[in-house]
Amino acid sequence: VQLVESGGGLVQSGGSLRLSCVVSGSRPEHQVIGWFRQAVGKPRERVSCISSADDKTYYTDAVKGRFTISNDNAKNTVYLQMNSLNPEDTAIYFCASGPQTTTVLAMCNDIAYFNAWGLGTQVTVSS
Repeated sequence: VQLVESGGGLVQSGGSLRLSCVVSGSRPEHQVIGWFRQAVGKPRERVSCISSADDKTYYTDAVKGRFTISNDNAKNTVYLQMNSLNPEDTAIYFCASGPQTTTVLAMCNDIAYFNAWGLGTQVTVSS
């Protein structure tokens, strides 16, 4: 599986961005795609995940109500719509995939489930 992220950039506080993750290559029948982020000097953290089987989603508390994850199977693309951005959202955003072996919640809470990663896209939010 190969993943390529795009859509990052510089935006003012309160602004919006939409990230895209194009998934290609040999994929399991059912997989979970996750968005993770890593700010400078901090560990990588989960943001949101979605199941390809039933579109069930998970969001970390910090982004609930502001971010929306969606899956376009026809385009093999997963999107992360990010609204009401604030400087704390500044980070490199990565998408990752893993075969679905348990619930979306369980997988999103354990980075070890994800065995394919993109190179990331930088999101910078100015105050």
